Amino acid sequence: MNTGEKIRQIRLLKGFSQENMADMLGISTTAYGDIERNKTELTISRATEIAKVLGVGIVDLMDIELHSVDFSMEKLQLENEKLKSEVEKWQMAAAYWHEKYENRFIGNTMRVITEEPERRKIGF
Repeated sequence: MNTGEKIRQIRLLKGFSQENMADMLGISTTAYGDIERNKTELTISRATEIAKVLGVGIVDLMDIELHSVDFSMEKLQLENEKLKSEVEKWQMAAAYWHEKYENRFIGNTMRVITEEPERRKIGF
């Protein structure tokens, strides 16, 4: 069902005529009829006005489907466990690389400190 048909259906349920709707919206009956026949592209501001007059939410007028999202506790816990496992894996990898490079840095630093400086020969 398109937007115009939904508006028409709700209007009829509320007991309004096209003339009533046009008057309340401050537009001509022809302009309002074009909205219901989908001859006029409906703007958000006009859809909001129509929704207010009909006493419904703007989503109720739109030609969109809202899908419910399953947020079951079981699914959330499973996803949480997967994420925890992934975080632990990355933490272990980070610790490995940190230790590896820290040891390499300390080893290189100690070698430089304890190494006897190389004496350069002066060209005599």
